[in-house]
Amino acid sequence: MADLKSILGFKVRNQSTDSVASAAPGGSWSSGGSLNTNRFSFNVYLSGTQTASMASGGYNTASIANNEQYNGSAWTEVNDFPTAKSNAMGSGTNSAAYAGFGMTTTNVTTTETWDGTNWTSANSGNTARRHGSAFGTTTTGIAASGFTSPGSRSPAVESWDGTNWTEVAEMNSPRDQGGGLGSSYTLGLVAGGSEPSNSDKVESWNGSAWTEITEINTARTGLGSAGPSTDGLIFGGGTSDPYSALTEFWNGSSWTELSDLGTARSRLGGGGTSAAALGFGGYNTTSAGVTTTEEWTAPSTFSQLNLGEVYFNTTSGALKVIEQPISDGTFSSGGALPTVKSAHGYAGTQTAGVAFAGATSTTNKVATSYEYNGSAWSDANSVNTTRDLCAGAGIQTAAILFGGTLPPGGHSTATELYNGTNWTTSPGTLNTARSRIGPLGTQTATLSVAGTPPATSSVESWNGSSWTEITEINTARMNGGAAGIQTSGLFFGGESSTLHNNTESWNGTSWTELAELNTARQSSGMGAGSSNTSAIAIGGEVGPPFTANTEIWNGSSWTEVANLAQARGYHACGGTSVSAIATGGRNPPSTFLANTEEWTVDLAVKTVTVG
Repeated sequence: MADLKSILGFKVRNQSTDSVASAAPGGSWSSGGSLNTNRFSFNVYLSGTQTASMASGGYNTASIANNEQYNGSAWTEVNDFPTAKSNAMGSGTNSAAYAGFGMTTTNVTTTETWDGTNWTSANSGNTARRHGSAFGTTTTGIAASGFTSPGSRSPAVESWDGTNWTEVAEMNSPRDQGGGLGSSYTLGLVAGGSEPSNSDKVESWNGSAWTEITEINTARTGLGSAGPSTDGLIFGGGTSDPYSALTEFWNGSSWTELSDLGTARSRLGGGGTSAAALGFGGYNTTSAGVTTTEEWTAPSTFSQLNLGEVYFNTTSGALKVIEQPISDGTFSSGGALPTVKSAHGYAGTQTAGVAFAGATSTTNKVATSYEYNGSAWSDANSVNTTRDLCAGAGIQTAAILFGGTLPPGGHSTATELYNGTNWTTSPGTLNTARSRIGPLGTQTATLSVAGTPPATSSVESWNGSSWTEITEINTARMNGGAAGIQTSGLFFGGESSTLHNNTESWNGTSWTELAELNTARQSSGMGAGSSNTSAIAIGGEVGPPFTANTEIWNGSSWTEVANLAQARGYHACGGTSVSAIATGGRNPPSTFLANTEEWTVDLAVKTVTVG
């Protein structure tokens, strides 16, 4: 009797739980290093990381100016606020942030900006208030609603562009102490708060208007929050209990209660992502606030939703399949790079990655690196060899960089490894110096596909210490897109003397030509995906104009889906066909870009009835 493997080309796996889109539901809180100064009602709610956060100002028996930074294990005092202040509405990272409005002894409109070392007074806002909600970055922020006087809450919303505050559309339900999730002033949400009674309302912001969406499960105020508006956490808060330890996860469409905080509290600080968050300080029965810090960590391995996957749920006894409604995928704005960057490498996912090397102009190659947490970029240590048109693969804490073009010219064989902190040059080098490579795989199992000019068909395999030449692709080219892992990859598009739409699939042994891209294009950073059956081609050069066109690969054909907002080539991509990132690059004729766009598709698990 024929089995599903021979008929359909894939196996049915047995597993006891359904696949999920995020590891967050498996996360839990653990103790971190305590703050040096007990307090609550902080000034900045960071989109930073669990290991690089900041506790700015706040309140214990009065507003205070103390400023502390967290390194993943301990808090260190750094330069204070210019004046004691609490309850402000600010966001950013521990290297670039702003804090607007809030309270000294009364409500204020003052704004301060942080450059990683010092706070500096900046332009004031329009409506004095405190206890509002904030999200965004240091140059694209939102300050929403807030407390103006006893019994009064303002619906006012103001956007921050790094220099000035501008009044924008008001919230539908004025409130204070809501939890803010978001990556810019065009995409965010505010959950819960006080109206004055505890609220379960959630409002979503699209850059021009507020819309009420799915409520949180438990009404509360004084929430901690972490992550973007499509994949975030809210935790703690004040309820009728009166203090809460509850944690809820937002997946872009619904809220799910997860593991509780160890210490119930409200008005706590927060930062990070749904996979690695931080909650610190806060107010409970200790009226002057607490120093307690907790770290949220989700498992690094879990049953991931994979397009087209079929599995048997041994608990429910049901045969299930993952469905991808590709037409429902959309791009949204992410955090902008600290500076324009093109022809750079990227390693990681949509919510945790590192962008490295590249160029900031046609004449300036750079060694700079930046890490992304799903909403904002922060400075990371530079690579050792300055270059652009380089290749990268892996994850944020275990990345690999290889090849590229050197200043003032010539190609590189150098390989560098990143451990989440530092880049180290490996003794193992490419056998052939090249740039414009199609990269795929992990830090210890990578493929370097084609590249240079002139265009080549050469492929090299990395085992963690050395490169070995293996089976060549069928059609020589450079600047092609790549996706997948070392044993299951895809290489598509590219150029030689002409643009290509060729697609070749790699099974670990040989390359096979399959269905062509709908739009021939080239740009070595344009690909993302998990295997030779699930990939995405984003943007690229169509000769010489650049395109915003996006296509999804399902294992047998390409389908055109929603376009980028910004046409680009020589950009960097990462993630999967259902959760990808495209950042930086160029737009004609030679404009270098800093903006980031995030591609997200809602997946669904469907039960198949048999017999």
